[in-house]
Amino acid sequence: MKRSLYFSLLCITIIFWSSCRKDFDFQPSQGALTFSKDTVYLDTVFANIGSSTYNLKVYNRSNTDISIPSLRLKQGQASNYRLNVDGTAGKEFKNIEILAKDSLFIFIETTVNLQDVVTAKNQFLYTDAIEFDSGANLQKVELVTLVKDAIFIYPHKNSQGIIETLNFDIDDDGVEDITNIQGRFLTDAELTFTKDKPYVIYGYAAVDENKTLTINAGARVHFHANSGLLITNNASLKVNGAFSFNQKTMENEVVFESDRLEPIFENVPGQWGTIWLFQGSKANEMNFATIKNATIGVLAENNQNTSIPKLTIKNSKIYNSSNFGILGRATSITAANLVINNAGQSSFAGIYGGVYNFTHCTLANYWTNSFRQFPALFLSNYQVIDDNTLVSNPLTAANFNNCIIYGNDNPEFMVEQLDGTDFNFKFTNCLIKFDDPNKNFGTDPNYDFKNAALYDNVVFNKDPKFKSPSRNQLMIGEGSAAVNVIGNNPFSNQIPVDILNINRTTAPDLGAYQHLDL
Repeated sequence: MKRSLYFSLLCITIIFWSSCRKDFDFQPSQGALTFSKDTVYLDTVFANIGSSTYNLKVYNRSNTDISIPSLRLKQGQASNYRLNVDGTAGKEFKNIEILAKDSLFIFIETTVNLQDVVTAKNQFLYTDAIEFDSGANLQKVELVTLVKDAIFIYPHKNSQGIIETLNFDIDDDGVEDITNIQGRFLTDAELTFTKDKPYVIYGYAAVDENKTLTINAGARVHFHANSGLLITNNASLKVNGAFSFNQKTMENEVVFESDRLEPIFENVPGQWGTIWLFQGSKANEMNFATIKNATIGVLAENNQNTSIPKLTIKNSKIYNSSNFGILGRATSITAANLVINNAGQSSFAGIYGGVYNFTHCTLANYWTNSFRQFPALFLSNYQVIDDNTLVSNPLTAANFNNCIIYGNDNPEFMVEQLDGTDFNFKFTNCLIKFDDPNKNFGTDPNYDFKNAALYDNVVFNKDPKFKSPSRNQLMIGEGSAAVNVIGNNPFSNQIPVDILNINRTTAPDLGAYQHLDL
């Protein structure tokens, strides 16, 4: 019975298929293909780093089923481009069929060896073409890639293929500790980064004890996934950017970002790790730096009681951090003309105490990629250790002067105090987003906004009217609530020009920017 039923179903299937089947008769193409693009630009890549995948659509707009006798890269097997034609990888293909009024996809990638291109100011155009058919029927689509030369810094592998890891004194007990952080220490010859070529870092590039990494104006530092800088005990980082007169090219800015140069990656958070100012590192300085698309823009740990701040950061911008723009733990940070925006948690978080002094800073958070649990600004004087025990450390000082704290959530400022440990903070001449209609914070004295010892001349919940926070443009215009709020005061005299080098001493505005005609 089962065999008979199977045979009957098989016959029905064959009859049905036969009745619906069309005998395809493919004719050789006559050079009448059309394409979604005449030229495929694969954007900019670093030498020896693979590009993203780009696509080209090939159309047969005729009423005839056709076969393309040959489809190939012009340079053949020697080409640095790679093709995938309807699921098949290669560089040369034969008899590619396209039904009438149908199309096929070609996917294109490249990895360019620097030795294969000609030097021209550290940038090279690498070109090839996809050729369809030949002779009178030949059609072409050009392929163009801009390739940048770079200095590559990466950990070594041993004979077993195990990647080098960093070993250093983590707990300051004089004994070197073994870590699982992939990376290596920079040599003395590598301790000055210049603008001559971009730097591409794999793993963590570490600065050894008593060494200083100096990064000169105009330098570009690119990080691969899970990579960053690590400044160890008694080591320092000096980022010596300068004001850029061309605000599009930012010729003198020092830029830290991912090694993915394609436009689709321009504002993608979390593409690399962090600039890690490890405990014991000292007198770190950043001036005119842009830090983009990290997990944590800057992570500063410990050393809150040093005479010189652990980190001094001025005239700098931190954007698109998947966790924190700056995370300070029991550390000391002085900031001026600092702009932070778009962080998956807080733009600035000072946890487990510390010493923080921020003047004319714009701490905004317009994160839209996911749910955000923390405000733009978060302060605490404790941390939770492994067994869920709370351990406190004094918040010796957290002073915010002439600052804007704002964002797309509410509130954008929160504190968490563990009683019995110092918790000192003060806002002077600030604009803060904090609306508490349900009185959730009404009994906490830290939110007594009438207490001038904590909140002196603070404006709440008035729109700063940033130019375009979704595009990280935090400039303010004439209609901003941050304009002409405070008049002249000692803090603006300490920081006499804004982040765009505009004088602010006569009529200072809040935040890092003086208002412009937007």
